[in-house]
Amino acid sequence: MRKPLIALLVASVSLTACSSWQNSRANPTNWFGDSTSTTVEASATAQETNPLVPQSSGKGLFARPDEVDRSVPIAVVSELRIDPTNTGAIIFASGVAARQGAFGAELRPDPSEENAKNGVLAYTFRVIYPEEPTTQGPERSRTVSDAVNVTTQELEGIRLIRVSGQQNAREARRR
Repeated sequence: MRKPLIALLVASVSLTACSSWQNSRANPTNWFGDSTSTTVEASATAQETNPLVPQSSGKGLFARPDEVDRSVPIAVVSELRIDPTNTGAIIFASGVAARQGAFGAELRPDPSEENAKNGVLAYTFRVIYPEEPTTQGPERSRTVSDAVNVTTQELEGIRLIRVSGQQNAREARRR
């Protein structure tokens, strides 16, 4: 009777020490906290180009023209989640489009020297809208999601992950 009681007592005392692992920095589920919403600065590059002046390409006579990028930033980024994996993390973003019919969702990286220096991994959530006009519809029918896989080497030195849209940006900081 004494041996099972002593074994039960030792097991219960050692299991109570496991709660320190939950808040540990070594636990991969604690690497990034919850996302928060921030404001987005307006870009000045859109006004610098003249859309009426054709861009010359040094291609041949029979070359196909470059495909036009019709994607635009999504209206609102509503969710940002970072799920740890064995090889890095999955960055999952969800957003609400301005109108129904948005497709071709993409988390496009925004590489810059300033972001690399500050330990920021920045993405722009871009979607493509149909050419014909569509109704706005309810928010649930305008919700679009996308995810990108990031390796451990790419996360090395990263302290903040930011996903930007047209009206806001969501950020998740490393703990």
